[in-house]
Amino acid sequence: MKKFKIFFDIEKEEQWLNEQLQKGYRCTNISRLGTYTFEQIDKRYVVRLDYQDYLPKEKFEEYQGIYEDFGWKYINGSRLGGIQYWQKEDAGQNDIFSDRQSKRNYYKRVMGYTSGLGVLLLSICFMLYKDSGLYLTEGLWSMEGALFWKALLFETPFALLRLLPALMVGFFASSFYKAYRKQSRLKEN
Repeated sequence: MKKFKIFFDIEKEEQWLNEQLQKGYRCTNISRLGTYTFEQIDKRYVVRLDYQDYLPKEKFEEYQGIYEDFGWKYINGSRLGGIQYWQKEDAGQNDIFSDRQSKRNYYKRVMGYTSGLGVLLLSICFMLYKDSGLYLTEGLWSMEGALFWKALLFETPFALLRLLPALMVGFFASSFYKAYRKQSRLKEN
């Protein structure tokens, strides 16, 4: 079974993958374009996601080895950085972080990831909007009657596409804030 889904929040993605496991479908592959491949199972599994920055080959192999020593199976990810997908049979001890400090470090890495993407998209927004608004049709707002409505309806889907990077900045800002709050709570306790 294949499903297409896009996530901007790593914890929501992990929750969704675990919901699929409870329905009896284990994830076997995740494409970069958001296509998840599942197989039907009869055992109970758990999925955990981690975010890692770029790791040299030796460090990446060490990272994988540590998790595999604790029974985790690597599903997908990249040593160049990004989300790392781990899965194992449900055996009670299902957390991939051994202590509070490792969990805090995870949230710091997520904050770096979301802030980096947010700044990139913010610069794209600046380039898109600096010389014009969302609607590019010249004289659109001075048109009248049916011509105005036709031009407005035609251009609106393109305007919404131009708005997409700004909306994504909001998603990443929200994810950054959530990770910051969770990291701060771990620091306080």
